[in-house]
Amino acid sequence: MTDTHERVTPSQRSVVSGRIDEPGGESPSFAVPDAAPVGLPPSPEPFDIGHRRFDWGRRTYIMGIVNVTPDSFSGDGLLAGFARDPDRVAEAAAGLVRAMVADGADLVDVGGESSRPGHQPVDTAEEIRRVVPAVAAIRAAFPDLPISVDTVKPSVAAAAIDAGADLVNDVWGIADDDRLARLAAEREVPLVLMHNRAEARYTNLIAEVIAELQRAIERALAVGVPWDGIVIDPGFGFGKAPEHNVALLRNLAALRVLARPILLGTSRKSTLGRVLDLPPDERLEATLATTALGIAAGVDIVRVHDVRANVRAARMTDAVVRGTYR
Repeated sequence: MTDTHERVTPSQRSVVSGRIDEPGGESPSFAVPDAAPVGLPPSPEPFDIGHRRFDWGRRTYIMGIVNVTPDSFSGDGLLAGFARDPDRVAEAAAGLVRAMVADGADLVDVGGESSRPGHQPVDTAEEIRRVVPAVAAIRAAFPDLPISVDTVKPSVAAAAIDAGADLVNDVWGIADDDRLARLAAEREVPLVLMHNRAEARYTNLIAEVIAELQRAIERALAVGVPWDGIVIDPGFGFGKAPEHNVALLRNLAALRVLARPILLGTSRKSTLGRVLDLPPDERLEATLATTALGIAAGVDIVRVHDVRANVRAARMTDAVVRGTYR
């Protein structure tokens, strides 16, 4: 059998700088030049977070939220329940994670500073005091469970890694400050790069989110973070008005052009409350809707408070979207 191009006469075919003139139309097509990459986004390859391999695209992974704070917007901050006995916070964190693992969590995200609008800033020493005992207690109870640390401070991330954290979740991943990326590279842990802004001011929301995440990826690569060690997060609720967040959900699939695993965190957030006029503790159904929509758009990890319900929603959505029904 002959190659298709061999059946085309010389008068019908010419190659000039990668251009191919072929029969069947007046406009020329183009060939990829020799040794040039195809330039199409590949599917993310599996990589390890801690002791576990994450096979992106095979199923959706559930990240449980562990807030070691007194002022979480959702009311689940562990310090609020132990304000007079902070030494019990680490024990409470391990207990919460035990329930999350039983409900199907694949990894957990530990944070010691609230990121809600109007939150009280926490100094480095206090954040370390909150985060490190919780991470250490979770690691002792679950030696193989991947643990993420949610922080913008390199010294907090370093202390958490020393205590057993496997992943750095940078909620200002698009900032010019690359110290967290350098730390992730030096300590050989994966990095979540989240989109954020000080003001919800955009000219073209989706294009700007993608462009800024692309630049963040390039900065991380430049300081040594491996390609198969980067996760992106569009930053639902961060530097975005409710109309931006809804549009972001509607256009989530566009982020797949970046060819990195996508993390989505919508759980109990204020936009859900704005749409339904409900307080944080009544936003489960709205969260589940965004979980299903995110998975349909290609999201790989969902970061949630209510693990059991989101695991069930994810498994059902995976069965339809990814064909995992048995």
